[in-house]
Amino acid sequence: MAPQLAADLLVALPETLARYHTQEVGPDQCCSVLVQAIAAPVSIVWSVVRRFDNPQAYKHFLKSCHVIDGDGLVGSLREVHVVSGLPASSSMERLEILDDEHHVISFSIVGGEHRLSNYRSVTTLHPAPASGNEAVRTVVVESYVVDVPPGNTKDDTCFFLDTIVRCNLQSLARISQKLAAKSNEQH
Repeated sequence: MAPQLAADLLVALPETLARYHTQEVGPDQCCSVLVQAIAAPVSIVWSVVRRFDNPQAYKHFLKSCHVIDGDGLVGSLREVHVVSGLPASSSMERLEILDDEHHVISFSIVGGEHRLSNYRSVTTLHPAPASGNEAVRTVVVESYVVDVPPGNTKDDTCFFLDTIVRCNLQSLARISQKLAAKSNEQH
């Protein structure tokens, strides 16, 4: 992350970081926080992230998603199927937070065939000031907490999940930037 962006974040995000990204972590759990800057406005990035019914739009490790209970609002349940090759096949996830005003979404895994017990993720979006000739930017912060599976270490678990979350955030950046470019062409 660029030093100026990091400095901007320290000024702009402390309340939100403390409120949404401070996780209670038990002795057999691990947690992490990842940050991604995206050259697109918050409104465009949020239009992709907030779709509880379509996480596979940017999470390429997911093959499909079906909302099985609810209408896509808090309390809704979705079943996602994972691409082959990962140590999972499906996951049941509950939408815990969907705050369109503050751009916060959170879900927890409540069942399925996987090794991620007590997984909870929170994602927040934040406008970042443009500098020089840079486009409007969004800073995405995603944190999670999860039980460490038997036979794994905290470091191994975080390394695996950080890799997946980082890939998802990079995919979100590419998709959002393409949408922003397309939107600019139309205006």
